[in-house]
Amino acid sequence: MVRLSDTHEHEFYFGASAETKTRAAELRKNMTNEEKYLWRQLRNRQMKGLKFRRQHPVDIFILDFYCHECRLAVEVDGEIHQTPDQKEWDENRTFELNEFGITVLRFTNEDVWNHMKDVLKQIEKEIERLMNDKKE
Repeated sequence: MVRLSDTHEHEFYFGASAETKTRAAELRKNMTNEEKYLWRQLRNRQMKGLKFRRQHPVDIFILDFYCHECRLAVEVDGEIHQTPDQKEWDENRTFELNEFGITVLRFTNEDVWNHMKDVLKQIEKEIERLMNDKKE
Protein backbone atom coordinates (compact mmCIF):
# COMPACT_ATOMS: atom_id res chain seq x y z
CA MET A 1 0.00 0.00 0.00
CA VAL A 2 1.31 3.44 -0.91
CA ARG A 3 1.58 5.76 2.07
CA LEU A 4 0.34 9.29 1.59
CA SER A 5 2.70 11.98 2.77
CA ASP A 6 1.76 13.39 6.16
CA THR A 7 0.83 16.74 4.59
CA HIS A 8 -1.33 15.17 1.90
CA GLU A 9 -2.95 12.83 4.39
CA HIS A 10 -3.77 15.75 6.68
CA GLU A 11 -5.37 17.62 3.75
CA PHE A 12 -7.24 14.51 2.61
CA TYR A 13 -8.62 13.58 6.03
CA PHE A 14 -8.45 17.08 7.54
CA GLY A 15 -6.65 15.76 10.60
CA ALA A 16 -8.99 12.84 11.35
CA SER A 17 -7.74 10.68 14.20
CA ALA A 18 -6.90 6.99 13.90
CA GLU A 19 -10.03 6.28 15.96
CA THR A 20 -12.23 8.18 13.47
CA LYS A 21 -10.61 6.32 10.57
CA THR A 22 -11.24 2.99 12.29
CA ARG A 23 -14.88 3.91 12.91
CA ALA A 24 -15.26 4.90 9.24
CA ALA A 25 -13.95 1.48 8.17
CA GLU A 26 -16.56 -0.16 10.43
CA LEU A 27 -19.31 1.99 8.93
CA ARG A 28 -18.25 1.00 5.40
CA LYS A 29 -18.97 -2.61 6.38
CA ASN A 30 -22.38 -1.69 7.82
CA MET A 31 -23.91 0.78 5.39
CA THR A 32 -27.65 1.36 5.46
CA ASN A 33 -29.72 0.06 2.56
CA GLU A 34 -30.23 3.63 1.35
CA GLU A 35 -26.49 4.28 1.42
CA LYS A 36 -25.85 1.06 -0.51
CA TYR A 37 -28.44 2.07 -3.10
CA LEU A 38 -26.87 5.51 -3.65
CA TRP A 39 -23.36 4.04 -3.56
CA ARG A 40 -24.22 1.87 -6.57
CA GLN A 41 -24.81 5.12 -8.48
CA LEU A 42 -21.68 6.97 -7.30
CA ARG A 43 -18.99 4.29 -7.24
CA ASN A 44 -16.46 3.62 -9.99
CA ARG A 45 -16.48 7.24 -11.19
CA GLN A 46 -20.03 6.97 -12.54
CA MET A 47 -20.84 10.56 -11.54
CA LYS A 48 -19.12 12.95 -13.94
CA GLY A 49 -15.98 10.77 -13.87
CA LEU A 50 -15.25 11.81 -10.28
CA LYS A 51 -14.10 9.54 -7.47
CA PHE A 52 -16.46 9.31 -4.53
CA ARG A 53 -15.48 7.68 -1.28
CA ARG A 54 -17.92 6.18 1.18
CA GLN A 55 -17.79 6.74 4.91
CA HIS A 56 -14.85 9.12 4.54
CA PRO A 57 -13.30 10.56 7.74
CA VAL A 58 -12.87 14.34 7.93
CA ASP A 59 -11.64 15.80 11.21
CA ILE A 60 -14.05 14.38 13.84
CA PHE A 61 -16.76 13.59 11.28
CA ILE A 62 -17.49 10.70 8.95
CA LEU A 63 -19.12 11.67 5.67
CA ASP A 64 -21.51 9.23 4.00
CA PHE A 65 -20.01 10.04 0.58
CA TYR A 66 -17.22 12.43 -0.31
CA CYS A 67 -15.60 13.66 -3.52
CA HIS A 68 -12.27 15.27 -2.66
CA GLU A 69 -11.73 16.73 -6.12
CA CYS A 70 -14.70 19.07 -5.77
CA ARG A 71 -14.92 18.90 -1.96
CA LEU A 72 -18.51 17.69 -1.93
CA ALA A 73 -20.10 15.66 0.85
CA VAL A 74 -23.36 13.81 0.24
CA GLU A 75 -25.30 12.77 3.32
CA VAL A 76 -28.22 10.33 3.49
CA ASP A 77 -30.35 11.09 6.53
CA GLY A 78 -32.69 8.71 8.33
CA GLU A 79 -35.61 9.68 10.56
CA ILE A 80 -33.39 10.56 13.53
CA HIS A 81 -32.23 13.62 11.60
CA GLN A 82 -35.73 15.09 11.99
CA THR A 83 -35.40 15.61 15.75
CA PRO A 84 -34.62 19.18 16.92
CA ASP A 85 -31.36 18.15 18.62
CA GLN A 86 -30.13 16.24 15.58
CA LYS A 87 -31.11 19.09 13.24
CA GLU A 88 -29.03 21.47 15.35
CA TRP A 89 -26.10 19.02 15.36
CA ASP A 90 -26.36 18.65 11.56
CA GLU A 91 -26.40 22.43 11.08
CA ASN A 92 -23.30 22.82 13.26
CA ARG A 93 -21.60 19.93 11.48
CA THR A 94 -22.35 21.50 8.09
CA PHE A 95 -20.92 24.80 9.32
CA GLU A 96 -17.71 23.08 10.45
CA LEU A 97 -17.39 21.21 7.15
CA ASN A 98 -17.99 24.45 5.22
CA GLU A 99 -15.06 25.93 7.17
CA PHE A 100 -12.89 23.20 5.56
CA GLY A 101 -14.23 24.26 2.16
CA ILE A 102 -16.55 21.24 1.92
CA THR A 103 -20.06 21.67 0.52
CA VAL A 104 -22.71 19.40 2.04
CA LEU A 105 -25.78 18.04 0.24
CA ARG A 106 -28.38 16.26 2.36
CA PHE A 107 -31.02 13.82 1.20
CA THR A 108 -33.52 11.82 3.19
CA ASN A 109 -33.79 8.06 2.99
CA GLU A 110 -37.12 8.62 1.23
CA ASP A 111 -35.44 10.86 -1.37
CA VAL A 112 -32.93 8.12 -2.14
CA TRP A 113 -35.52 5.33 -2.34
CA ASN A 114 -38.28 7.16 -4.18
CA HIS A 115 -36.59 9.97 -6.11
CA MET A 116 -33.15 8.66 -7.08
CA LYS A 117 -33.15 10.42 -10.47
CA ASP A 118 -33.77 13.76 -8.75
CA VAL A 119 -31.09 13.05 -6.16
CA LEU A 120 -28.55 12.27 -8.89
CA LYS A 121 -29.54 15.39 -10.85
CA GLN A 122 -29.03 17.55 -7.75
CA ILE A 123 -25.63 16.00 -7.10
CA GLU A 124 -24.61 16.50 -10.73
CA LYS A 125 -25.80 20.11 -10.70
CA GLU A 126 -23.82 20.83 -7.53
CA ILE A 127 -20.70 19.22 -8.98
CA GLU A 128 -20.99 21.39 -12.08
CA ARG A 129 -21.37 24.49 -9.92
CA LEU A 130 -18.39 23.60 -7.74
CA MET A 131 -16.17 22.74 -10.69
CA ASN A 132 -17.10 26.01 -12.46
CA ASP A 133 -16.33 27.97 -9.28
CA LYS A 134 -12.98 26.18 -9.11
CA LYS A 135 -12.09 27.35 -12.64
CA GLU A 136 -12.77 31.02 -11.85
